[in-house]
Amino acid sequence: MVIEFEYGKIIATQHEVVIRLEGEHRATMQAAADAVQLMGKGANVVVVNCSEAKWSIKLDNETQLRQLSQILGCSIH
Repeated sequence: MVIEFEYGKIIATQHEVVIRLEGEHRATMQAAADAVQLMGKGANVVVVNCSEAKWSIKLDNETQLRQLSQILGCSIH
């Protein structure tokens, strides 16, 4: 599934998340689904913290976070 947000696109499957940022540098971040944590309560942040990578990105709204939660099958903290 593809979720569009202000800074680019989130491409998510049950197994991984890829975030492609638009703009001059066109950064791409990728993580296995089991390394992803979703922070809600107004924060709306995707956090990846594992031995291979550490990054986070703020989404536009809670709806995007809920969609990602459903795709990955993980809860929002």
